[in-house]
Amino acid sequence: MKIFSDLYEKDIDSLFFVRPGKFTKHTDRELLSYALGATLYMPATRKNIHQELLVKKHYGLASMVICLEDSIADHEVVEAEEQLVTELKHLDEALEKGFISNEELPLIFVRVRSLRQLQYISESAGEALKVLTGIVIPKFEPIAGREILQYIHQLNATGILLYAMPILETKRIIEKETRIEELLSIKAVVDEFRHLVLNVRIGATDFSGLYGIRRNADTTVYDIGVIRDCISDIVNLFLRFDSPYVVSGPVWEYFSSTQRILKPQLRQTPFKSAFGQDGLKWRSELIDRHMDGLIQEVLMDIANGLTGKTIIHPSHIKTVHALNAVSYEEYIDAKNIVESAEHHNGVRKSAFANKMNEIKPHYYWAQKMLRKSQVYGVLQDGITNIDLLKQEIFISNS
Repeated sequence: MKIFSDLYEKDIDSLFFVRPGKFTKHTDRELLSYALGATLYMPATRKNIHQELLVKKHYGLASMVICLEDSIADHEVVEAEEQLVTELKHLDEALEKGFISNEELPLIFVRVRSLRQLQYISESAGEALKVLTGIVIPKFEPIAGREILQYIHQLNATGILLYAMPILETKRIIEKETRIEELLSIKAVVDEFRHLVLNVRIGATDFSGLYGIRRNADTTVYDIGVIRDCISDIVNLFLRFDSPYVVSGPVWEYFSSTQRILKPQLRQTPFKSAFGQDGLKWRSELIDRHMDGLIQEVLMDIANGLTGKTIIHPSHIKTVHALNAVSYEEYIDAKNIVESAEHHNGVRKSAFANKMNEIKPHYYWAQKMLRKSQVYGVLQDGITNIDLLKQEIFISNS
């Protein structure tokens, strides 16, 4: 599997200075944690998931979550569990027969409601559990979360490889008076099982629901003060250089609409500069598809140190991936900083003569950029994320 797997091979070299790297669930954890990209959620009641993966229905899909929690009704739980086990066994059979390879399979996670449900799924799926990359733990809190992490650790001791992704989305986290204490308690548990934790995720929809808030397609999650404040504290604790995790962007829940309230969020200049009048027409197409809100939110995710994003529609995959690709300038700066750190720890002028690279303050950032570049690739000098977005429309319409 690789990010941008849906781009034509002939276009890869013209677009990328460093090609996007390949990965499987067995890739080193530190690198794999950056590789989820746009993580597509789908309910466990959905039938024929294995067939969709076999025919590669969702262009560019790199990771997915099959959900047994909020996306299904309480009365559907038994049906969803049975359907999930059936799908896992079908996938396992397809792998055994060579209909698909581990290298082609996206990273697959299951979002469970409880430890008891995870135990049932693992016992029912048996050997088919190995098609999973990991388990998503919603509404993570220290005691129950630790029990699930301990069970995953025990499963791995039998020879299987499963990772965990806790979702931070509870009342004690969003409410200011309990937030720091709860986050510190959660981090202590997560640190104990660091070898299992692939990614920390943020449940902005659950947070918003506790206040009766639902953002519209013209509003990013960072425009909602109480959520922005909480994300800031999560970043503060989980992205620290001395004990870092990869934290992913919260879900974007819109995929089309014909009505707008606020003005579009995409500036005209980058599109007109790159593609002239055709660029402006294409900008209008993005706006009509309500992709401008998503683009703005992903850019804010990246600015706040988050990598990848939860999505609920496959049309979002390319946008999230394109915006996370590392620019040539970022890559050269990062490479120079890391190389200089061996013999020099002062200040160096960027090779692009437009900024100063301070070796010590920028070293952690540079390390992140280089890891990210191994997954998302590095764009050619003169190629921008907008070029990749343009490529997305060409591919998706082909």
